Amino acid sequence: MKKVPQDFAAHLEGEATTTCHCWKVSLRDGAVLGFTEHDEALIFGGVTYLAASGFQAGENDSETGLAASSGEVAGGFSSEAVSEADLAAGRYDGAKVELYRVNWQAPEQHVLLKVREIGEVTRAGGAFTAELRSFAHRLSQPQGRVYGRRCDAALGDARCGADIVAFRADGAVVSVDGTGRMMVSGLSAFADGFFRQGKLVFSTGVNAGRSFDLDDHVVRDGVASLNFWLPLEAAPQAGDAFTVTAGCDKSFGVCKVKFANHLNFRGFPHMPGADFAYSYVTSRTQHDGGALFS
Repeated sequence: MKKVPQDFAAHLEGEATTTCHCWKVSLRDGAVLGFTEHDEALIFGGVTYLAASGFQAGENDSETGLAASSGEVAGGFSSEAVSEADLAAGRYDGAKVELYRVNWQAPEQHVLLKVREIGEVTRAGGAFTAELRSFAHRLSQPQGRVYGRRCDAALGDARCGADIVAFRADGAVVSVDGTGRMMVSGLSAFADGFFRQGKLVFSTGVNAGRSFDLDDHVVRDGVASLNFWLPLEAAPQAGDAFTVTAGCDKSFGVCKVKFANHLNFRGFPHMPGADFAYSYVTSRTQHDGGALFS
């Protein structure tokens, strides 16, 4: 049962109240931001809650037991509060949000209503909507390992063990077409598709320091091009430098042939799937329990 401070409880029992919502947002980089729906900034607990941030409370669902509750907060972009660039860069992803009910005439009178975590954020028309999830949603996330044919390690991490330094290259943007495909320099010596499903990190330009997933790597007539898995918020410009890492499709064959790292493969390539188990015996398939790969 939530305990309301005595002075605030007395105010709430009065004929007229002067209350509003405040949000304390603790980002993963350590920054703490405060927002309020009131028309003036409020200060309590050492945090300044900015007004005119456009924050408004939305729907809230409460569940009993361990079911995950959810809600949302909506607002408009403000240079003093939330910027579209910060949201696009994922600065608010996974941030802790504390929702308070506050007496704006006496901010020291407040009560913590809920603690949430920012989930999915959508942006459109100069406004945003952020999903607020209870921490119980983590109980629905997969835990441990899942048996599958493909590897579940990240390329180059401690479980993978592959030395990916030899599979990196530096390049620069030559041009970008209307579909977002980049013509690049510095990668022409690599085989077609070598960097497919890889990672690209810009070192200069508007996207400096940011990492992006690649969809494809094509080499035609000595000219290399790269295509991103998702469209970029800010288009790169000619001359922007980057470092690109080869991609891995998590299959045993690519791990062995491309990276020579099959001894560290973290998948289960010899486990037949349901499609194999229920298939018919043909001249090209055997159901003798033997290894699927050698």
